[in-house]
Amino acid sequence: MLATVATAVVQGVDGHSVTVEVHVSNGLPTYTLVGLPDASCRESRDRVRAALQSSGYRWPMQRITINLAPTGLRKQGAALDLPIALGILAASDQLDASGLRRYGAVGELGLDGSIRPVPGLVSLADAIDADEVLVPMDGAEQAAVVRPGEVRAVKCLAEVVPALAGEGPLPDLVAPSEPCAEPRAIDDLSDVRGQPMARWALEIAAAGGHHMLMIGPPGAGKTMLASRLVGLLPDLAPDEALLATRVHSAAGLTIPPGGLVRRPPFRAPHQGASSVAMIGGGSAAMRPGEISCAHNGVLFLDELGEFSVPILDALRQPLEEGVIRVSRAVRAVTLPARFLLVAAMNPCPCGEGGAAGLCRCSDAARARYSRRLSGPLLDRFDLRVHVRPPAPQVLLGGHDSESTATVAARVACARERAVERGVRCNAEIPAYRLDELAPLSDEATVVLRRRLEAGDLTGRGLRRVRTVARTIADLQMAEGQGFQPVMSAETVQAALALRSRPHDMLGVAV
Repeated sequence: MLATVATAVVQGVDGHSVTVEVHVSNGLPTYTLVGLPDASCRESRDRVRAALQSSGYRWPMQRITINLAPTGLRKQGAALDLPIALGILAASDQLDASGLRRYGAVGELGLDGSIRPVPGLVSLADAIDADEVLVPMDGAEQAAVVRPGEVRAVKCLAEVVPALAGEGPLPDLVAPSEPCAEPRAIDDLSDVRGQPMARWALEIAAAGGHHMLMIGPPGAGKTMLASRLVGLLPDLAPDEALLATRVHSAAGLTIPPGGLVRRPPFRAPHQGASSVAMIGGGSAAMRPGEISCAHNGVLFLDELGEFSVPILDALRQPLEEGVIRVSRAVRAVTLPARFLLVAAMNPCPCGEGGAAGLCRCSDAARARYSRRLSGPLLDRFDLRVHVRPPAPQVLLGGHDSESTATVAARVACARERAVERGVRCNAEIPAYRLDELAPLSDEATVVLRRRLEAGDLTGRGLRRVRTVARTIADLQMAEGQGFQPVMSAETVQAALALRSRPHDMLGVAV
């Protein structure tokens, strides 16, 4: 007898519809699974058999053939356990196959028949071609976000089968939870003592989506500043929140109550992270990496000079395009990767940056340290700030700086101005619209021409300076200084002042 069950698999962050076809016939007892399953799919035989027997059902001592269609799509993970079990029950006359026609299913089976959550549940539920979807109870809120009124949360196989056979009620439909406000970052910007230039650069980075590099000795406050950046950012728009939820679900990260990631994510991977962990991919699952998990949020790379050179150079393409294309021998996926990059590093390996009597690094060691960062990567940092240790009287003084809430209000105003221009933030203003949205005064043009002729700016750097100037003008408007339609020389000079030459900051002669 033949039975079919609708389900799905996830690749990258996208779900793909799959049909589980189960055929049970007379012959020697065998179990054959075809359709490009990976090892975890092939191991479903033992999990499903134990789950059926633990739930009081019979494992058919017949020839069992299971096809995962379409056969050209590789299948991975344990999400197909539940549909395989239901298909076997229907094909062996233990369950009426007609009861499965309007239901899709996804979930991992425990040996006791319990139904466990699986990564990527948001994308899986969205891709299943069925009227209603049976999903594990843990994670049903996520699925209800993309399929409101079509999700039923199930706990165990012994609960599902009688309900599908009409011998009991199906679990109630899961309603999407009411949106709940996620708390902003606990750390407040008012905790930072001193550092007026770095704080200003942090505000500009948040307001315009500009990538930021901080260079300074240990203990100057670089990590403290970076950890407070996400608190300045506004909540994600509905479409951004849904995509962030899909990415986090596919990566197996915890989803906040309510089933949606509504606050910009903050990811801070360790320097020892592998290329796959950072970029994403893998031989089978093709899961999102750290740069995708930071989509529409902040990616903080502390001790930037300690990351491997291939990983740092791999950041250049997603920084420009907002996506990362991962290609392997068996498949290729495109993952979202539009993040705000904030990096921090010491001026030299020992951290003292060439200070007389303190630095223990040779000239060769400092030069080797600076060469770990390629010119093209450094050119993509809109803001490059030297963070110096604050004075003792500042460290011992009281809290006299602005709070996160105060700065976030100005950031929100600047972001609203960018949305009115048709972009998410000023850093995304295309080059062909700069003359329209950030025109230059004659004096500002002269300033930039001199920097270009001196070789201090590239074509990419010119565009980024102009977008930073646009953000500075928007923040000045948020402070009540009036709208600045044309970029003045003073505004452009301020943008250039925040783009220090890295070699000067690292104390290395060019």
